[in-house]
Amino acid sequence: MDKTPKLRTVTKSLSPFPLNEFSKDFPYILGKELVYLLATKGKPVLEGPEWEAIFANCIGAEWKPSNVGLDDVILGNTAWGAKTVKAIKPSNQKSVRLISGRNSPIYSFGEKIDTSTDPNTIGKFVLDIWNERVSSVREKFKNLRTVVLIKSSDLTEVVVFEFDTIRYDNELFVWEWNENKNLIGIEKSLKEHKFTWQPHGSQFTVIEKVPNKNLIIKIKKPKTLNKEKILKSLKFDKSWVTVIHKSG
Repeated sequence: MDKTPKLRTVTKSLSPFPLNEFSKDFPYILGKELVYLLATKGKPVLEGPEWEAIFANCIGAEWKPSNVGLDDVILGNTAWGAKTVKAIKPSNQKSVRLISGRNSPIYSFGEKIDTSTDPNTIGKFVLDIWNERVSSVREKFKNLRTVVLIKSSDLTEVVVFEFDTIRYDNELFVWEWNENKNLIGIEKSLKEHKFTWQPHGSQFTVIEKVPNKNLIIKIKKPKTLNKEKILKSLKFDKSWVTVIHKSG
């Protein structure tokens, strides 16, 4: 039997952990972050940049917000883009719509866009822009993922999952204009809606199925900390504030 040669470079491409196999401490670190957020903010508001920072802290990674938006969290040879999505009951959610950047054929290709344009031509342009973005990040990182937080309105229940961030083969999709004059990408083999692209604003949305392997976290809602008590415990006074009046 032929043996597979052992290569020193192989291990360098391994990710920090298998897809959706978070450490045993991960849910407790994330739960603590959510409790702290609710106790200090008093409002259940958790948006993209804050989720990126929290996720980075949960896995011991570096948070480095990028213009591309696909590599905001970095750990070794792996990078993550991070997304948040609202749901009434996160644990029941079967799919999510992820806003995945602005792909403008007008800017990138100098093409004029309207609903009289062949939808498959425009769809290809949209995917070409996405694919180029993914390729540029993959030049720097062997592994590229997206981590999604599905959150309830009060943040007491969340679902976390990852998927590999990939290029899309345009041959696998067919495009059409819908009644709202948005471009819809349909996966041919499944006949399922996969992409939406809006000419106004060039927003590109990807529909992603929630994998069976995911992490559900539920927390006890904490009481909101009293702002005045916190300031008093810090011994805050007016000397902490410098005021500069500018004229003219």
